[in-house]
Amino acid sequence: MFANVPTARSPLRARVLLVLAVLLAVLAPTAPGALAAGQQDTGRHPGTGAEVVAVTQVADRQVDLSVRSTALGGRTVDVRLLTPDGWSPHARGGHRQHWPTLWLLHGCCGDYTSWTSMTDVAETESLSDVLVVMPEAGWNGWYSDWWNHGEGGDPAWETFHTEELRRLLERDWGAGNDRVVAGLSMGGQGALLYAARHPGMFKATAAYSGSAHPLLNTESVDRIMGLFAGQGNDPLRVWGDPVAQRRIWQAHDPFHLAGRLRPIPVYLSCGDGTTGPLDPPGATSALEADFNRQNHALAAELNRVGARHVTTNFYGPGTHGWAYWERELHASLPMLLGALGTGTGRG
Repeated sequence: MFANVPTARSPLRARVLLVLAVLLAVLAPTAPGALAAGQQDTGRHPGTGAEVVAVTQVADRQVDLSVRSTALGGRTVDVRLLTPDGWSPHARGGHRQHWPTLWLLHGCCGDYTSWTSMTDVAETESLSDVLVVMPEAGWNGWYSDWWNHGEGGDPAWETFHTEELRRLLERDWGAGNDRVVAGLSMGGQGALLYAARHPGMFKATAAYSGSAHPLLNTESVDRIMGLFAGQGNDPLRVWGDPVAQRRIWQAHDPFHLAGRLRPIPVYLSCGDGTTGPLDPPGATSALEADFNRQNHALAAELNRVGARHVTTNFYGPGTHGWAYWERELHASLPMLLGALGTGTGRG
């Protein structure tokens, strides 16, 4: 599925040349704020201002907010809300209700519409009393404040999500203080990062086929560098060089943040990249196989540091695709909604 991955001795130019093959392979099956103590900052933090400039009702219970963000250099990006029954964020007279919130993060090469267009999340009955937040995170933004060769600045996706957007939603759009976060692939990494890097912000986290340990080995590093280079980007802009800026890489690697995930429920799931029951005949995924190894490593590290609330579903045969992620969302909802205190999460 993937072109041969370069060895540790290959130059960066060779890694970057992999990008087209890597991105085509990823597309085929599918269609970071405050830092933890002791971690290195990734650049100067932008201001924390955001405003809604347009509101669009796109479907029943689905509202798109167009948000202008200082953290994103003044650009406007969209956020989709799946609203709970009875949602009325602008109620007057002190009667505004604040709802428990599920942040649902998209993967590489997707956008804020991915979850509603590719899954049945909008028809999931157990989410009728939860505000689901599906924010734009860039085609390959990696839920990070980009290093930008030490200059920081745009894009600062982590600051946008965890500071600007969070405050905006809680002030004006009915989001409460009880939050959980889940995501797929790049968004699975984002869900783990946000929960780990912002202790107390999320009560639980779930990652489906997530990039759980990008520093696992040379293959993992080279693959994510290829993804960083998508759309003609300089891959060093995101976290810098994996050797020279290793502390920044470690600060964005869930394996190295496992101790910070210890207090909360964690759900990890992944296939092994071989043909599974929800795949067409002969389908395979080198990306899923890599992420499978990464997730096993993170699960072992969580066990080593004494995490007590880890659920894993390493289901064997299965590739990097939406049929599995929809299934895993449903499988993890009891844990996620249980952490919010909203019920069993069945539906």
